[in-house]
Amino acid sequence: MSAALPTSSREWHLVARPHGWPKAEDFALREAAVAAPAEGRILVRNKFFSVDPYMRGRMNDVKSYTPPFKLDHPMDGGAVGEVIASNAEGIAVGDHVLHGLGWREIADVPAKHAVKVDPDLAPLSAYLGVLGMTGLTAYAGLFDVASFKEGDAVFVSGAAGAVGSQVGQLAKLKGASRVIGSAGSDEKVKLLTEEYGFDAAFNYKNGPVRDQLKEAAPDGIDVYFDNVGGDHLEAAIGALNVHGRATICGMIAQYNATEPTPGPRNMALIIGKRLRLQGMLVGDHADLQPKFVEEVAGWLASGELKYRETTVEGIGHGYDAFVGLLRGENTGKMIVSLV
Repeated sequence: MSAALPTSSREWHLVARPHGWPKAEDFALREAAVAAPAEGRILVRNKFFSVDPYMRGRMNDVKSYTPPFKLDHPMDGGAVGEVIASNAEGIAVGDHVLHGLGWREIADVPAKHAVKVDPDLAPLSAYLGVLGMTGLTAYAGLFDVASFKEGDAVFVSGAAGAVGSQVGQLAKLKGASRVIGSAGSDEKVKLLTEEYGFDAAFNYKNGPVRDQLKEAAPDGIDVYFDNVGGDHLEAAIGALNVHGRATICGMIAQYNATEPTPGPRNMALIIGKRLRLQGMLVGDHADLQPKFVEEVAGWLASGELKYRETTVEGIGHGYDAFVGLLRGENTGKMIVSLV
């Protein structure tokens, strides 16, 4: 046990359910008492925590694949930090762990829900992105869900984000014939082609997605990795070749809508083209974790896989980081640093 534990910790609470875009008054940064960990638990001083698009859905009081955030309780999400007190076998003070109690400075974590990570293998923040949940989402969504095979042409929406940028690079590393990405700024488009090795990319704000995709993929696509939904999904259905596959990972274009959003108008094409569109949740693919970490860590070490992070400093800016993510202000993984 550490002799001088902190007595309090700041944590973000959801205090009202957002209608449409989240507002500052929907959240509160509050002080909470810190006590020594009970048996089987550890205290972790968080160094980084993650903000992710799926968290917007958890702010609504609706039945979903994961329970909604409770009002006037701390929110949660991926975090990585240093153990400052341990009452559990196998985890010692000074160890670094990945766990699910973000949005706070000090986390009281059940040891069975913490995973030790090696800060010498990769920077700690990487375990929230390229080597973490977002990285596994890209890996499982491309190889398992979309059944990617060498020679496939791949289109990725939200391609400059944490998941999308990794999908495109993984496809190239595994022999894609062509990789196309869409993003929301000319600067991000340049990043996709010049740094991440995409064969083509376009700014979806510069014209209809359907037209820009047709120009970028004149021979069609075999795989679509969807992070956006809406007009991107409609364009992809039009561009997919016979027996094409789509991984439906996210629909950020619809997360803040207050009215039902229309679906693609060309879904009849799914029949004639014999398309497969499949939703995915990363939690279904935990069995791939060891292979994923081994393979991706190797590509990181060799420099073949590149990644970006957008870091917002200080727990007081947790809300700003989350809303910035929803507005597309991040390049790569959006992370809040408490260091």
